[in-house]
Amino acid sequence: MRKPSGRLTRRQVLSTAAATAAVAVVPRHVLGGPGQSPPSETLAAGLIGCGGQAGEDLNTYIKHPGGDYRLLAACDVDKTRLADAKKRFGQHVELYTDWRRLIERKDLDVVSIATPPHWHALMCIGAAQAGKDILCEKPMTRFIAEGRAVVSAVHRYGRVFQIGTSGRFGAEKSATSRTIHKIMQSGLLKRCPAVFIQKGGFPVQEYCGRVNLKPEPVPEHLDWDMYCGPSPLRPYHSHRFGWSHRFYWDYEGGGLADFAQHYMDPFQWIYAKDHTSPVEVEAFAPPQHPEACGVWAWVELKYGDGLTLVLEGDKWGPRYDRAPPRHVTLGDLDPESRQKVEAMPDPQPLVSFVEAVKTRKEAGGHVEAAHRAITIAHLSNIAIRLGRKIRYDPVKEEILGDDVANRLVSQPMREPWRIV
Repeated sequence: MRKPSGRLTRRQVLSTAAATAAVAVVPRHVLGGPGQSPPSETLAAGLIGCGGQAGEDLNTYIKHPGGDYRLLAACDVDKTRLADAKKRFGQHVELYTDWRRLIERKDLDVVSIATPPHWHALMCIGAAQAGKDILCEKPMTRFIAEGRAVVSAVHRYGRVFQIGTSGRFGAEKSATSRTIHKIMQSGLLKRCPAVFIQKGGFPVQEYCGRVNLKPEPVPEHLDWDMYCGPSPLRPYHSHRFGWSHRFYWDYEGGGLADFAQHYMDPFQWIYAKDHTSPVEVEAFAPPQHPEACGVWAWVELKYGDGLTLVLEGDKWGPRYDRAPPRHVTLGDLDPESRQKVEAMPDPQPLVSFVEAVKTRKEAGGHVEAAHRAITIAHLSNIAIRLGRKIRYDPVKEEILGDDVANRLVSQPMREPWRIV
């Protein structure tokens, strides 16, 4: 049977937008009515990806804060995992092998995406077009240009987006973090002297891919072509599937991509960097394989205002010793600026996903912040893969004077999949 095109046509987009216009501002569940829970009680959810993280974001960002959800549909390219979804979530859950059929359903408020990240961008964009609010597992995307496309779609269709990490919600409770946030947000600091070093936490050696893999037969229960989707169609090997997909550039980006979104989520909020990116990136790492992620020692990233961010692997190679850690303090300001910052009110509390869905406000882990956070990992990996310093324009979101590097910023997708 011929596979349907991966491209969402203009007609499909327009018809979907028209069908969901009634819920673009007020979600279906808020209206209540026969057979519906009253406002704020229950969100109807669909799940894409039934592996180990399946349902985790739904429980964390909906059920845990006091809301609730009812899972109505689940999708996976692995029929074994899909069958297990009914055991985990209930016999009422409808099963799909094509995620596009799931997001077409008009009875869903929220789509939770828990697939490998090479699928995240297309699924987020499709869900936004279909009028669904989005919970997306980290890392948000596989490369930088995908992230900007997701940001544009979420804004264009007026959807709520929450990335699957929440460190910033804890950061805002710290008085020290709030003070740093206000200093950076004020724009009164003439030159930022801070050096923030994320020491360890990255499984560098454990997340290395294997080279020269011998092809294996594709399991009967797995649609390998659909699994690869927009990434290159490589011969099947079990190490490219499941947990260890993280070790290959085709699907993710090693320990950096897998963990940096967690660490950068609070960093971005504390230092008020949700709307910008580093301008210089330098890494210490050996030559990298074109398909398999390898080891690295550290990455130094500098922002336009002088702030230095360091990601240290702590598992291979020399330690970073160029500068010691240093926070921003009120003492870095002149007396007049210090008084202005001290008079500033504390930042408004971050909005939970459930509250954002109810009120149509921006969620705490909103789409621009999530994109900028994972861009840190993407830029780091580009410097690691190329073995040279790169300079980045955070407004145009392109690497300066380096065509080879820019091919990693905006990577081609395998036909028929594309972002339009």
